[in-house]
Order: sequence, then C-alpha cells, then structure tokens
Amino acid sequence: MASSSSLPDIQATGDSRGIAINQVGVSDLRYPIQVLDRYSQPFTTVAKISMSVHLPHHFKGTHMSRFLEVLSTHEGEVTMRTLPQILRDLKQRLDAEEAHIEVAFTYFINKQAPVSGAAAKVGFDVIFHGISRATCDDFTLSVKVPVTTLCPCSKEISDYGAHNQRGYITLEVRPKAKDGSWEMILIEDLISIAEQSGSAPVYALLKRTDERFVTMQAYNHPVFVEDVVRNAAALLQADARVASFKVSAVNHESIHDHNAFATVIGGDDT
Repeated sequence: MASSSSLPDIQATGDSRGIAINQVGVSDLRYPIQVLDRYSQPFTTVAKISMSVHLPHHFKGTHMSRFLEVLSTHEGEVTMRTLPQILRDLKQRLDAEEAHIEVAFTYFINKQAPVSGAAAKVGFDVIFHGISRATCDDFTLSVKVPVTTLCPCSKEISDYGAHNQRGYITLEVRPKAKDGSWEMILIEDLISIAEQSGSAPVYALLKRTDERFVTMQAYNHPVFVEDVVRNAAALLQADARVASFKVSAVNHESIHDHNAFATVIGGDDT
C-alpha cells in the first residue's frame, strides 16, 4: 500500500491562470459543538459550519481535509475565546494569509412565564462569524429573537383592541477589541435587548394568567417596526462593549398580505 508521502499532492501544484480565490473551503458541515452560557457552563448543540481561506493565484487548490483536522483539535468548543485560535490554526495549517469561519446554531434558554413561573425552553438562531487577516482579526455575533409587536396606529384608531403580530429582531454586533481578543458579549445580553425593544417577549409555555399579562403588556407598549429598530439601536449605542452593530426587524403582519421591515446600522463603521 502506498504511503501518503508517496502519493501526488495535486492541490499543491501550480496554476497558470493568475487568479487568486478570495474564499475556498467547506460549507454546511454539521458538527457537535459546545458554547458557554451566561454562567460559563458548557451548552451542547449542533452547528452548521463554514470554513474557508484565501488561496493565492499560484496554487491549484486547498487541502479540504485540514479544515476538519483543525476543528477536531479544538474538541468542538467554539466560543469567543477559542475562535481567534481556530482562525490562526486555519491560516497556519493551510498556509493562508486570511481565514474565515461561520458557525450557525440554535441556542436554548429556559424561560419562565411572567405570572405562573411555568418554564419551557425557547430556541434562538445564533451565528458566530470570525475573520483573521494578515493585520487584524474580526468577529461578529448575530442573534435572531422573536417578539410580539402591537401596532400603535391600530390601537389609536380602533374602538377596542389592536392588531398585533410576531416580529423577529436580528442583532448583529461587533464587539470592541480587548487584549488580543474581543469584549465579552453574551447571547443572553442580545436576547434581552431585543425583547426590551418590542411590545412583549415570546414564550414557549403560558398559562391563562400569563396570556392575560403578556396581552396587556403588549397593549401597553405599542411599537411600529421603526420603533423596534430604534429602541434596540439606542440600547446598543449605550453599551460600551459594542464597536458597531446592525439591527434588522421584520413584522409578520397579521392584517396585511406582506411583511414590514426596518434596519439600522450604527457604531464605529458608520
């Protein structure tokens, strides 16, 4: 049987077209990972991961197996504290000047109903996106949070009641750099900001007393989609850990055959 050293390495051969590739790698890799919750305890989930590197014009291809080798050496821990090293390992292992990683997963928190205290888990879509370049590293944390929104116009013009809907707020945040890494911003921090920005939070389990509370909470806090993104942007602007952000909100309208959306971008990059 031939040894690996005796087999031809086609990827490392030259290419004469003179075209560098910005990103090449693996995508849609399902992989078990551990992230840390607000108490620094490990939370296990399954992620969909993409990893890539910059490929110089003179190389024919990259070594796809090495992406998995790097991920395996970190034993599935993918957090703000490990991502810088994962990216550096990718650059070193693949002899690249630039590396990218995107880790998308569902993060669950145990959420208590506001009156009865009944608890059930609610899932949130989270994305870590890291880039390591020759001169600097970059990281963004994105969380998608469901909320209830109640229309201020409907409340004002109706004799009774007001239409409401489920909305989704996506917060994409770039933390400030600190000591070779980034300021720690928890997933729960962004969930809290989003839920404060709508009319009321969304729960998995509600008893009748809870439904009454949440319905009246929404009625007392009507918001347009414009209000939602401005509320969240104001809270992020006031957070000293945040370098820049993008807030997007979508209302799945209950009386219209369309959705309403708004976006605010702010911070150092604007």
